[in-house]
Amino acid sequence: METGTPNVSAPATPGTPGAPLFNAARVDSLSYDRKSMPRCNKCMPLESWASPQCFTEMPKLPDISLARKLGAEFVGTFILIFFATAAPIVNQKYNGAETLIGNAGCAGLAVMIVILSTGHISGAHLNPSLTLAFAAFRHFPWAHVPAYITAQVSASICASFALKGVFHPFLSGGVTVPSVTTAQAFFIEFIITFNLLFVVTAVATDTRAVGELAGIAVGAAVMLNILVAGPSTGGSMNPVRTLGPAVAAGNYRQIWIYLVAPTAGALLGSAVYTIVKLRDENGETPCQVRSFRR
Repeated sequence: METGTPNVSAPATPGTPGAPLFNAARVDSLSYDRKSMPRCNKCMPLESWASPQCFTEMPKLPDISLARKLGAEFVGTFILIFFATAAPIVNQKYNGAETLIGNAGCAGLAVMIVILSTGHISGAHLNPSLTLAFAAFRHFPWAHVPAYITAQVSASICASFALKGVFHPFLSGGVTVPSVTTAQAFFIEFIITFNLLFVVTAVATDTRAVGELAGIAVGAAVMLNILVAGPSTGGSMNPVRTLGPAVAAGNYRQIWIYLVAPTAGALLGSAVYTIVKLRDENGETPCQVRSFRR
């Protein structure tokens, strides 16, 4: 900054660079608050502060217990699996009443409402592949991974048996099995999960992304993926979307595809966005924020 020429800039907004990527206080990346961004002399002119000190410490966040996070994760995953699986079952029972668009819409809407309702509590992962990818790239603590995956798997199985009780004997319509070759099914699931995690990593970890619309963005990505992959693989993108219905229906045909391909696609999708993420003028990555929180 040149002497005598104040750099008058707008007030600090979400996406303002200048803070470290990872704060000392380690919490998951979906648990930062956009409305409480750290400020420094890149965001405000030095003259606006009482002292020329740069404030980059994150404000103290509400302490949410792991038990509360797991409860929200269980309920959110239950809602997702119940409604995303119910749509193709209804389609089977009522001779195509839902159609492919209806199946995609149910899954996308379920993801959107769960993110908007529980994202500020648990981060609304809903997907073991997402949890593993975020842990791998330091957006989520490894210590919480086993508990989150246990909650997701348990919720999926509970939702699937609930569907079995409601729609028996039509549960087979909700099981994701490939109608193409093994290689085709693998790469389809890999690519659509790559797309999903690229979008999720953007809206969940980048301050420049519009986190307030995260639910809409992720829901739209899910809907788009199912519109493309639904007829061939069912458009799972999520190991527990396949595992729960498979357990309830006793149909494990090609289940390994739905466990391995989404996890590999999630890791690559998250990695690619991490690589292409914008840096500030000093080459630093902007600070993370609580994307799934209003």
